[in-house]
Amino acid sequence: MNSFEFLPKSLKHAIDDLGFKEPTPIQRNANSVILAGKDVVGIAQTGTGKTFAYMLPILQQFKFSEQKHPKYLILVPTRELVLQVVDQINAFSKYMTVRTIGVYGGTNINTQKLKVAEGCDILVATPGRLYDLVVSRALQLKEVKKLIIDEVDVMMDLGFRFQLNNIFDLLPNKRQNIMFSATMTDDVSIIIDDFFTKPEKISIAVSGTPLENIIQESYSVKNFYTKLNLLKHLLRDKETYEKVLVFVSSKKNADLIFEEISEQYLNESCIIHSNKSQNYRIRSITQFEEGENRILIATDIMARGLDIENISHVINFDVPSFPENYMHRIGRTGRAEKKGNSILMFTENEIAYKNAIEDLMSIKIKKQKLPSGIVISNELAPDEKPRITGHYNAGSKIKELNQAFHKKSEKNSKTNQGGSYRRKLAIKYKKPKTRGDKNFNRRKKK
Repeated sequence: MNSFEFLPKSLKHAIDDLGFKEPTPIQRNANSVILAGKDVVGIAQTGTGKTFAYMLPILQQFKFSEQKHPKYLILVPTRELVLQVVDQINAFSKYMTVRTIGVYGGTNINTQKLKVAEGCDILVATPGRLYDLVVSRALQLKEVKKLIIDEVDVMMDLGFRFQLNNIFDLLPNKRQNIMFSATMTDDVSIIIDDFFTKPEKISIAVSGTPLENIIQESYSVKNFYTKLNLLKHLLRDKETYEKVLVFVSSKKNADLIFEEISEQYLNESCIIHSNKSQNYRIRSITQFEEGENRILIATDIMARGLDIENISHVINFDVPSFPENYMHRIGRTGRAEKKGNSILMFTENEIAYKNAIEDLMSIKIKKQKLPSGIVISNELAPDEKPRITGHYNAGSKIKELNQAFHKKSEKNSKTNQGGSYRRKLAIKYKKPKTRGDKNFNRRKKK
């Protein structure tokens, strides 16, 4: 398969409109295997065209049908990926009659029930929402001929294993399983062993193999706020840094960075993470994709698998604790064999993580000097401030509690003895040693 000349005209015209000339290695190797109907496990880095690799043979074999239930089921980990894959399918099938629906959580399930009731050929879904629709009997999977699971390693990270196992049980036994992942983990291997039948493995690039078309650089930086000063400095060069994706490990730090750079780049920056509403996230991605904003700040999970064209730079504001995540990050730039750039900022505390990345890739990331004029900040971010720790001293704690109490004053130590009449009766009769001891009371009276 050296070109797209052999494809049906309707599919070829759509590919021509998209500007594709030659298939990528994963597309070239997966096409014949998927067309043959075998179970497939594809291991390839992000940015190598995995979506097109499974959609191309599916659309080649597609035949129009008016059946209600989906024939092709595509599972992806996030809402953003659902929307992206649906858009890509619509672009590939521009000159075909293909009914494609996307369903995901975080939105009204009743609206989606009405949508799937109309019928579809290809269903793109997140595992959680798909399972909810099936359990509520709004959707049936009995007609599924091909199951495609994309970014399966991310699904495992997000805790979708339970839903995946249940979905497998609901599918017809006679089907083709197609799985694509950037990494092969133990959880992924278990799924393959349990549900796949003699799958053919297609491995294009090992997870740690760096993409040759990405220039990688790094900066040793003192702390969080010095990183911020460096980031602001780099972003001033709008011609070089024309479309920048900034990766941050935590939602809290992503918000802090967005707040800081918005003072200088208010109309140029946007942010996505799981605490943002669905509409906000979609709007941020759209604005970044269309060039309305040139800076997108994102956490690892939210940006994983996003196919946004012409990202000039990926800036790793921090070093991911898992070296594979670095590969996923830099795979956002240099996509479809275009040139890209990656910058890694690291502190002294992150050197071990950086070394793990370099060991995985078997290369050294080129270290650059800090540009002149960068202010070295002494301010510490909340995560950098030292935590007060020590052994728990139970004795001192008891002492503190005892000191919190004091003797009552003479006035306050008095108790209520009742009126004078009650006190006289108490002296005359006194309290019996035991309840009902009348003989004791009678002796006292004498």
